[in-house]
Amino acid sequence: MNWFQKELKLKPFSRGFHLITDEILNAIPEIKQIKIGQMQVFIKHTSASLTINENADYTVRLDFESHFNKMVPENAPYYKHTYEGPDDMPAHIKASLLNTSVQIPITNGKPNLGIWQGIYLCEHRDYGGSRNLVITAYGT
Repeated sequence: MNWFQKELKLKPFSRGFHLITDEILNAIPEIKQIKIGQMQVFIKHTSASLTINENADYTVRLDFESHFNKMVPENAPYYKHTYEGPDDMPAHIKASLLNTSVQIPITNGKPNLGIWQGIYLCEHRDYGGSRNLVITAYGT
């Protein structure tokens, strides 16, 4: 069994949903050595998240952002955690609704994603800054 782990520091992204599949794969070329295995991508933040979805039509990502902003609004009167700005508490909620990691099968040295699937960085802050990912791949 082979194990590989890399940390990737992403450049700052604007608020929204961003396709980062290529950045992840470029950071861990060792997956080419795995015939059958798994890859986990974990984000080390509480106000951004990861998900897998449409990789072709960018309007899907725009619709995600619009929907999440309506579903989890800023300045809700019941928020207690408000000292880091109006986008902070909604960002924490959005990150929990999505998740902090994704798991993807590896087949013949490549992530076994569907043809229309890609990995998104979901940046929930207006100015979240750079984000750190831990990528772990293992298999035979």
